[in-house]
Amino acid sequence: MFHVRSLSYHLQVVKRYLALVLAAGFLFILMQPPVPLSWTRRINVASSSLQSADDISIYGFTASKPTWPSWLLIVAILLTLAAVTSVIPIRYVVELRTLYAVSVGVALGVYVSAEYFLQAAFLHALIMVTMVCTSVFVVFAHIPSASSTKLLPWVFSLIVALFPVTYFLEGQVRISRSFVDDGLAAEDAMTMEADGKIAALLAVEGARTSLLGLYAAIFMLIALEIKFELTSLMRERKVSENGRSGGGGGEAANVPPKLRFMKQRRASSIPAFAIRKMAAEGGAWMPAVGNVATVLCFAICLILNATLTGGSNRAIFLLAPILLLLNQDSDFFAGFGDKQRYFPVTVAVSVYLAAAAAFGIWEEVRHGKNDSWWGGAVVGVIGGPDWIFAVKNAALLVVTFPSHILFNGFVWSYAARRGDARPLLTIPLNLPAAIMADVVKIRILALLGVIYSLAQYLISRQHYLKGLRYI
Repeated sequence: MFHVRSLSYHLQVVKRYLALVLAAGFLFILMQPPVPLSWTRRINVASSSLQSADDISIYGFTASKPTWPSWLLIVAILLTLAAVTSVIPIRYVVELRTLYAVSVGVALGVYVSAEYFLQAAFLHALIMVTMVCTSVFVVFAHIPSASSTKLLPWVFSLIVALFPVTYFLEGQVRISRSFVDDGLAAEDAMTMEADGKIAALLAVEGARTSLLGLYAAIFMLIALEIKFELTSLMRERKVSENGRSGGGGGEAANVPPKLRFMKQRRASSIPAFAIRKMAAEGGAWMPAVGNVATVLCFAICLILNATLTGGSNRAIFLLAPILLLLNQDSDFFAGFGDKQRYFPVTVAVSVYLAAAAAFGIWEEVRHGKNDSWWGGAVVGVIGGPDWIFAVKNAALLVVTFPSHILFNGFVWSYAARRGDARPLLTIPLNLPAAIMADVVKIRILALLGVIYSLAQYLISRQHYLKGLRYI
């Protein structure tokens, strides 16, 4: 028996090392890091041929990006795989866990700095600190130590504080450096001033967009980690409650429907009990930190949507599910539970589309270029086509509100009422907006209102019929 267990253990170790070797080979093939072969003459000739005389005359000399940071990304990925497969026993040694978290953070920080912010050397230290703090937070949130529950909230606060500092410092330093020319003549400075300002502003905008994407990914990772930990805690709590109550599958089948309904009501109170238990154990910060990270990630993604796509209408349907990572805590979202998890998503979609539609009406009127189908019909009667356009579309926007208000209230409470025909009565209000509106976002709101009303009626009827079974 001892030899069988020893053989099984050695086979597991061999499988772990084999997985690391295969992953390393795959990463080498995928990322192609620089090796001594790339320093030979043949490779230099091939790389120098990429910039011909015509390319230089048209585009100028382009700076080649360093390829050595890919080694750091490979090291970080392999270290993570080694930790996951327990080749590196970070779960049992706190010092080794700390060294692993700092090493991965340094590798990722140097990689991000050299790959995306090579020209902004003053940002490297801030990015390094941010990535190290993120790595430490994720590792110790997943595998906590005795003192990590007290230190991790401060680590997250440092990450949040570094975000605006890095963002604004990048613009100030880059612009101030670009406008200070060393040794230029007066006429040369005057001729190059406009080009320098444009180049500096474009560089600042690109760097700030990259920073927004980096911090959005960081906050998303933190929110996912905390959601995973809280979900695991709730599942364990529910399993322990079910085990304490006794009762197997055959015994549960004989439970009367009314008692089964009471068990479901008791299970819905487990999240609140788990939150109070975490507060007693010093981990009450986890839901609040997860909520802050989720809200920051969602806000940054909205800013990126406005910057990169000009405010796409379809982006909100992809970004709103980020709010599913919100958690119930004891401070900000005390009444928010598992039953209301879809409420922030639907509210975010409705509020975003309504605000974007109102802003679109204001923009069209301000620039005086509306394409209303009846805009020029009553020019000079009561203020001209712009006034008609604004009043008409604002009225059509307002009539789409009842269906959204009813549906969002229903998603919050899931209260099923017999013979509730209010959702069906709001459908005719959305039809004129879907047909006559000149702003696309109002039409989307109207169509979404029709879908919401039908869905609310069908879900409410299904819940009501399901509730009759327990009476």
